[in-house]
Amino acid sequence: MCRLETEGTKYGCGHYIITKKLRKLDCENQWCIHSVMHRNPCHGCACDRYFGPDASETITAVRPEFCPECYPYYSKRRR
Repeated sequence: MCRLETEGTKYGCGHYIITKKLRKLDCENQWCIHSVMHRNPCHGCACDRYFGPDASETITAVRPEFCPECYPYYSKRRR
Protein backbone atom coordinates (compact mmCIF):
# COMPACT_ATOMS: atom_id res chain seq x y z
CA MET A 1 0.00 0.00 0.00
CA CYS A 2 1.18 3.46 -0.82
CA ARG A 3 1.57 5.88 2.09
CA LEU A 4 1.28 9.64 2.55
CA GLU A 5 3.29 12.34 4.29
CA THR A 6 0.76 14.77 5.77
CA GLU A 7 0.23 17.94 7.77
CA GLY A 8 -2.74 18.33 10.06
CA THR A 9 -4.44 19.47 13.25
CA LYS A 10 -4.32 17.58 16.56
CA TYR A 11 -7.49 17.91 18.68
CA GLY A 12 -8.14 17.58 22.41
CA CYS A 13 -9.86 14.22 21.84
CA GLY A 14 -6.59 12.86 20.42
CA HIS A 15 -7.63 12.74 16.78
CA TYR A 16 -5.36 13.99 14.02
CA ILE A 17 -7.14 15.43 10.97
CA ILE A 18 -5.22 15.91 7.75
CA THR A 19 -5.28 19.44 6.34
CA LYS A 20 -2.65 18.92 3.61
CA LYS A 21 -1.24 15.90 1.79
CA LEU A 22 2.41 16.69 1.13
CA ARG A 23 3.71 13.66 -0.75
CA LYS A 24 2.81 10.11 -1.73
CA LEU A 25 5.36 7.36 -1.10
CA ASP A 26 4.87 4.76 -3.82
CA CYS A 27 4.87 1.09 -2.73
CA GLU A 28 5.70 -0.01 -6.31
CA ASN A 29 3.18 -2.86 -6.07
CA GLN A 30 1.19 -3.80 -9.18
CA TRP A 31 -1.80 -4.70 -6.96
CA CYS A 32 -2.07 -1.19 -5.46
CA ILE A 33 -4.36 1.15 -7.42
CA HIS A 34 -2.35 4.23 -6.28
CA SER A 35 1.03 2.88 -7.43
CA VAL A 36 2.72 3.81 -10.70
CA MET A 37 3.24 0.04 -11.18
CA HIS A 38 -0.54 -0.62 -11.30
CA ARG A 39 -1.77 -1.78 -14.72
CA ASN A 40 -4.01 0.57 -16.63
CA PRO A 41 -6.57 -0.53 -17.65
CA CYS A 42 -7.04 -3.15 -14.95
CA HIS A 43 -10.15 -5.12 -15.95
CA GLY A 44 -12.29 -6.29 -12.99
CA CYS A 45 -9.93 -4.44 -10.68
CA ALA A 46 -9.85 -5.91 -7.17
CA CYS A 47 -6.60 -4.18 -6.23
CA ASP A 48 -5.88 -2.36 -2.94
CA ARG A 49 -7.77 0.94 -2.97
CA TYR A 50 -6.67 2.44 0.35
CA PHE A 51 -3.52 4.11 1.52
CA GLY A 52 -1.52 2.57 4.35
CA PRO A 53 -0.84 4.42 7.61
CA ASP A 54 0.68 7.87 7.16
CA ALA A 55 4.44 7.72 6.74
CA SER A 56 4.71 11.00 8.67
CA GLU A 57 2.23 13.30 10.40
CA THR A 58 3.37 16.87 10.96
CA ILE A 59 1.17 18.68 13.48
CA THR A 60 0.67 22.27 12.32
CA ALA A 61 -2.00 23.26 14.87
CA VAL A 62 -3.24 22.02 18.24
CA ARG A 63 -6.84 22.64 19.27
CA PRO A 64 -8.11 21.96 22.82
CA GLU A 65 -11.68 21.24 21.67
CA PHE A 66 -13.04 17.99 20.26
CA CYS A 67 -12.68 17.28 16.55
CA PRO A 68 -15.74 17.74 14.28
CA GLU A 69 -16.54 14.00 14.48
CA CYS A 70 -16.39 13.78 18.30
CA TYR A 71 -17.98 17.14 19.11
CA PRO A 72 -21.66 16.15 18.55
CA TYR A 73 -21.30 13.05 20.72
CA TYR A 74 -19.31 14.52 23.61
CA SER A 75 -21.10 17.90 23.72
CA LYS A 76 -24.37 16.07 24.51
CA ARG A 77 -22.76 14.01 27.29
CA ARG A 78 -21.40 17.07 29.13
CA ARG A 79 -24.85 18.48 29.93
